[in-house]
Amino acid sequence: MVQNNKDKKEKKKINLKEETGKIKGFYDDFKNFISKGNVVDLAVAVVIGNSFNKIISSLVNDIIMPLVGVIIGGIDFTNIKLTIGSESILIGSFIQNIIDFLIIAFSIFVVIKLMSKFQRKKEEIKEEPTKKADDVILLEEIRDLLKNK
Repeated sequence: MVQNNKDKKEKKKINLKEETGKIKGFYDDFKNFISKGNVVDLAVAVVIGNSFNKIISSLVNDIIMPLVGVIIGGIDFTNIKLTIGSESILIGSFIQNIIDFLIIAFSIFVVIKLMSKFQRKKEEIKEEPTKKADDVILLEEIRDLLKNK
């Protein structure tokens, strides 16, 4: 019985050491992950995306939807709702969110198209061979002839 209790205590010590090592390993992995530049880029993208979302929402709510409302006879989309029993289905809000999504998707599409266009131009510039001057070509030919003799 006494021996059995000693074994249990030693196992607990070993398990505690293993757990401490696992936590330290996890911490080190997390520290390496955070220190990479991609995480910072991702954080910046989230902040900019959130701000961009606010701009688009304002564009839709404050400019586009009132214009659409005027065009279709002064209807305010935010107040359009379908009431069933005691519950209301906010159709106008849903329409505004769809328009938000479409504008954001279109904006992202345009940005990606522009970025890929700039990337292609960069690659074309890199691939363009450098032309040698005539005197350099002549000197290389002379060098090659002298090597052959």
